[in-house]
Amino acid sequence: MEELDINYDKLVEKALKHVVIEALKIAADEGLPGEHHFYITFKTCHPNARISAQLLNQYPDEMTIVLQHQFANLMVGETYFEVDLSFGGIPQTLRIPYDAIIYFADPHAKFGLSFNSGDELMNKNIDSDDFVEDKKVKKASGSATVIDIEAFRKK
Repeated sequence: MEELDINYDKLVEKALKHVVIEALKIAADEGLPGEHHFYITFKTCHPNARISAQLLNQYPDEMTIVLQHQFANLMVGETYFEVDLSFGGIPQTLRIPYDAIIYFADPHAKFGLSFNSGDELMNKNIDSDDFVEDKKVKKASGSATVIDIEAFRKK
């Protein structure tokens, strides 16, 4: 009989991802209260991520988005979320699978989580044409800022 191990690290990571999902649901349903805002770093090369070819060329491995004042149409799904942002004045919809998220922070709450799940994608050979999607987007306004999240990580 084969012995099965309980992968507690994976169970904890799944539970912590649920915290991210619930925070996104609050933002989608009620808006971001007070000074709360989210930094979300994700693997752009995840096979189920949907970003424009231009953004993928600019950020072939990972990127960080900020959800604060200038985002629209935040939709929280079962396995991903979508949000409209503007990059260089060009409105775009991003679809980010929860499995692609490698860092989530709410600096106002002094809260942050790092995830390891994105590392598994680095070992896969993925054809970018399989998952890059360009869309025409409506209702996005303002601009988005992509920042280097390393400045916020504890050393």
